[in-house]
Amino acid sequence: MEVLLLGIYSFFVWLIFIKLKWLPWNIATQVTVVIIPIVGLGATILLLNIFAPSSAEVRVYKYTVPIVSQVRGRVVEVGVEEGNRLVKKGDVLFRVDPTPYQLEVNTLEAQLVGMQGSARELLEQEKGAQAKIEESQNRARELSARLALTRKRVAQYRELVASGAGNKFDLERTQTEVLEQQGALDAARNAEAQARASLRQIEEKLRATVKGESSQVAQVRAQLENARWQLQETTTRSPCDCYVVNLQLRPGGFVAGLPINPVMTLVEAEGQVVAFYHQNELHQVEPGNEAEFTLGTHPGRVIKAKVDSVVWAQGQGQLQPSGTLPMSGMVAQPPGRYAVKFNIAERDRALFLAAGAAGEAAIYTDHLQAVHIIRKVILRVGSYLNYLILKLH
Repeated sequence: MEVLLLGIYSFFVWLIFIKLKWLPWNIATQVTVVIIPIVGLGATILLLNIFAPSSAEVRVYKYTVPIVSQVRGRVVEVGVEEGNRLVKKGDVLFRVDPTPYQLEVNTLEAQLVGMQGSARELLEQEKGAQAKIEESQNRARELSARLALTRKRVAQYRELVASGAGNKFDLERTQTEVLEQQGALDAARNAEAQARASLRQIEEKLRATVKGESSQVAQVRAQLENARWQLQETTTRSPCDCYVVNLQLRPGGFVAGLPINPVMTLVEAEGQVVAFYHQNELHQVEPGNEAEFTLGTHPGRVIKAKVDSVVWAQGQGQLQPSGTLPMSGMVAQPPGRYAVKFNIAERDRALFLAAGAAGEAAIYTDHLQAVHIIRKVILRVGSYLNYLILKLH
């Protein structure tokens, strides 16, 4: 851009002083002609760097997701191909043979059904023991009442026999009834005690419960849930809208289900664009400022954006926790650069940005907008120069 401005300026100097000779070409005008471009270009460059700063270090960063199988087994299908093909979130990446996991689910489901039947039987036994206790208690109350009445009759017959007015046979028969009723009462109480003992055993088995289920049933249910999850994980799906790279999997291969054994890598479709600026170039930059950048992968294309934020941190400002004191007597390292994150404009949101692509960028602040046009021209000229491939072979 500076060369272009100097060329235009030189043309007008030649036209005015040499061709048309409107002004004399002497020492004074020659000195003036030389000073004007020096001062003008110097002032223009200074103002541009303050109110429309540029960066020659633009990078496209994208997060990667290493894909690891959650289960082990033989691969029966690979549903993606490596290359510039977008994989949508939820698309099938690959499938592992589900047969052993389906068999495990079937086995645990059968065990669960059997154990749930045993638990229901135990509950029925508890109800039966409680009913037997209640029946024994009712029987004992009835026999106690009858025994009390019979003992009263024995006392009455004994008085009558003693006075000579009673029959000794009736007294002996009533005494026999007392013994029989006492035996029946003892038997009812024994039956109640046995029923209570049986109920305690049943309650001890039911006491080890988890949410109304026996511990064994709960354990089998948890194993069944894990088996169903493993069966579901035999189909691995994409967690994001991504591109597949480093695809090392083929049908018939074996995955081990280890976190250190990725079988492919996904690169997110939408990345983030970051430009690096010297720290004294950013004092006029604010979030929301208009920005433009170019990439070598898109010659002649200027991509619109806005400033998202300035990352006011860098590695030189970090102190690692340690037991040593920071070094202060050495020569300080030169100041680094700070990253500025861009939000791509809606019109360019669908443009494919390759991870690691580099280019140039410019930020247009809210001040001295008259010089912005110069920065825009410089940026566009540089973008078209990306068409040139300067190699000797």
